[in-house]
Amino acid sequence: MTQIDIDDEALERAMALSKARTKKETVNIALRFYAEQQERAARISRHFDRSRTWGAVEDAERRHRAEKDGQ
Repeated sequence: MTQIDIDDEALERAMALSKARTKKETVNIALRFYAEQQERAARISRHFDRSRTWGAVEDAERRHRAEKDGQ
C-alpha cells in the first residue's frame, strides 16, 4: 500500500469527471490516462521525426504556401 498526499480539490474534480466511485479508482484512471497520453505523444513525435525523412513535412508546407499564395 502506498500513501500519498493528494490535492483534494483536484481529486474531487477528477472523481466527478470520471464518474469514479472511489479515490483509488480515480487515481488509477488518472494514472492510466496520463501514461496513455504520454505514450501517444511519443508515438506522434516519432512518426513526425520519421516523416521528415520522407519529405512529407516539406511537401505539406509547400502545398500550404501554394494554397495561401493562390488566394
